Amino acid sequence: MMDVADLRREYCRGGLHRADLPSDPLALFEKWLAQACEAKLTDPTAMVVATVDADGQPWQRTVLLKHYDAQGMVFYTNMGSRKAQQLEGNPRISLLFPWHTLDRQVHVTGRVEKMSTFEVMKYFHSRPKDSQIAAWVSKQSTRISARGVLEAKFLELKQKFANGEVPLPSFWGGFRVVIETVEFWQGGEHRLHDRFYYTRDGDGWHIERLAP
Repeated sequence: MMDVADLRREYCRGGLHRADLPSDPLALFEKWLAQACEAKLTDPTAMVVATVDADGQPWQRTVLLKHYDAQGMVFYTNMGSRKAQQLEGNPRISLLFPWHTLDRQVHVTGRVEKMSTFEVMKYFHSRPKDSQIAAWVSKQSTRISARGVLEAKFLELKQKFANGEVPLPSFWGGFRVVIETVEFWQGGEHRLHDRFYYTRDGDGWHIERLAP
């Protein structure tokens, strides 16, 4: 096996200071996201979504953030998928933005609420048409015999919807993550990282520094 014990590097892109933190974590999140885009990171809106099944087994996968505001962070999915079914049973969720190139991570926890049909439809029809068709093709997380099954179904539906609008699938929707905590992690020299933890406190936020 490959020896990974000595694979390491120093984090030396600068620190994160309490005096520089805004009172609202979304303001810092927006600044960091903009910097991730400026740095041309691959998929800067990619976030690792963690859920827990009925047996207490955690599951993780990467999805794309599609909107954020004071109400929360939004992503879309097949509502028959493993993550959607797990969130139906347990609405608690964890998100992680791994911006390694900038020596940064943002960790969010909270609970989900379903997006309205109007919101889902508005986003669905903003997607490229092939992406809309692909939503119809895949029964996400179910077992399939071969990739050819998906490709054949995609071509069939592409022809079917060639001259018209792709309807919104009844099984496709979205979740809004109502944010309860946000942690900002900035890598530091000698593994003395900077970590600041925002916890919702009424209409505001309580901020603490955490040991690395």
